Amino acid sequence: MKSFRKRILITGGAGFLGSHLCDRLIASSNDVLCLDNFFTGTKDNIVHLLGNPNFELIRHDVTFPLYVEVDQIYNLACPASPVHYQFDPVQTTKTSVHGAINMLGLAKRLKIPIFQASTSEVYGDPIIHPQTEEYWGNVNPIGIRSCYDEGKRCAETLFFDYRRQYNLAIKVGRIFNTYGPRMHPNDGRVVSNFIVQALLNRPITIFGEGQQTRSFCYVDDLIDAFILLMHTSETITGPLNLGNPGEFTIRELAELVIDLTGSTSKLHFMALPQDDPQQRQPDLTKTIETIGWKPVTSLKDGLLKTIPYFDELLKTGIEIKPLSIV
Repeated sequence: MKSFRKRILITGGAGFLGSHLCDRLIASSNDVLCLDNFFTGTKDNIVHLLGNPNFELIRHDVTFPLYVEVDQIYNLACPASPVHYQFDPVQTTKTSVHGAINMLGLAKRLKIPIFQASTSEVYGDPIIHPQTEEYWGNVNPIGIRSCYDEGKRCAETLFFDYRRQYNLAIKVGRIFNTYGPRMHPNDGRVVSNFIVQALLNRPITIFGEGQQTRSFCYVDDLIDAFILLMHTSETITGPLNLGNPGEFTIRELAELVIDLTGSTSKLHFMALPQDDPQQRQPDLTKTIETIGWKPVTSLKDGLLKTIPYFDELLKTGIEIKPLSIV
């Protein structure tokens, strides 16, 4: 009897978010094609799936064309932390722009829906707070973060041009800070930084005075949003903000992590990196009205699910590099 499982391509599928999406889609009886070039993704994130008959892994870089037959595409491929996307900024821009062109071309040929993992970084250092989808942003086009910020902005442009020109079924989600198990311990992002430093009883590195704010979404909540958005009517394209509207200062996060880990770490203050946003908080009004989604995991509960992952990882003797970027 013919199977009616959907065949779903996830670019960046061995990464932090991609691997969780692989898990969820396979659990829903889909066939998943996981594509990754393993620049930041790792087989450790998907090793438990390698023997699953509904899972297929392909090593490939999205900056080159891909010819497969699938029913949906989730385009998640791109290094997402400053320490990684600034390592090779030209390649970062290519991943966002050429990757979008290649995946949009595939979706156009197959006449299938495609989801784009965009980012809150399209808002830059915002002068409107909280950020709504109608806000065009305040982005430095030539700064050290521009390869990521402007690459993602250009990808959104391509998605909406493909929609207008070819009537392609697109879905664009702007992801705000997300955390959870499988974050890279050396990615330089604030949650992984603080947890690792606290577990090692090292000084907690805070840039500036720690009064800049972020909104932290637990990974399970975000994956819910991805799937809900993908399954909406073709008339719903986004962009939609996807994140947790709870706003915390970086110092508040550090103090909470120290408390939850029982760490003896002290706070250590350093100069702010260039173009570091001072405020970040999603306005979810449009998202709630459109797909009926809002996160349900509190920051404390999410951290309590995340800390044990890093605790076990550190016991393996993994190398922890000096942390210098939020």
